[in-house]
Amino acid sequence: MMDENKQINNTSQQLGEPTEVKQAMKSDSPAQINFNESGSEVTEQVSAQTNVSGDPATLNPENGVAATEKTEVERAALAELTQQIESLKTQLEERSTQYMRIAADFENYRKRTSKEKEELEVQMKRNTILELLPVVDNFERARSHLKPLSDGEMTMHKSYQGVYKQLVDSLKRLGVSPMRPEGEEFDPNLHEAVMREPTDEHPEGRVLEELVRGYYLGDRVLRHAMVKVAAPKEDTPAAPEDQSSSQAFS
Repeated sequence: MMDENKQINNTSQQLGEPTEVKQAMKSDSPAQINFNESGSEVTEQVSAQTNVSGDPATLNPENGVAATEKTEVERAALAELTQQIESLKTQLEERSTQYMRIAADFENYRKRTSKEKEELEVQMKRNTILELLPVVDNFERARSHLKPLSDGEMTMHKSYQGVYKQLVDSLKRLGVSPMRPEGEEFDPNLHEAVMREPTDEHPEGRVLEELVRGYYLGDRVLRHAMVKVAAPKEDTPAAPEDQSSSQAFS
């Protein structure tokens, strides 16, 4: 029996078996058998992992080529999407610029039409008031020339003066105001000189009298005032010398 064990040990040493294997071969206990079984399971797991890591399907060059082609396709798709995004951005900028231009044109059009409407309203008001001013002039002439004496004349005078006042108040509400040019310097933008009076009492170009009243409509001239303007007084020319006396000194 001893000789057999020595032979087994020598054989195990020559084959390089581990000590546990030799001990397992020496003993027939259930614990040692289980150890061997667990060792075989570990060996099978390691072998399975080795087979998985060394799977020829994973290391196949065709898979690498497919992955490269897939990457190139994805890059091409990404480039196309980027180009589409840039095109959409350009279109958006063009539409935004076009919208801003249209909005600016509409705003200018709105301002222009509003201004034209105001100008038209002012022109219509101006033309209407100009038709009424001669009536006002006649009321003022009548007031300056008529001198009521009797009670009946005074009643009539008050009656038409009330109508005149009502007309003047209506014109004031429309923005009409009279000029007061007397004593001011002559201004061709406001006045119209229809008479010139030589005088030494007033400087040249001074408005002496308002003949026909002028009016403003707001801050614009509705009608120029017809005025009489001061002019320098002409000197009396010297009398010619007697011809006989001039001959006496010759």
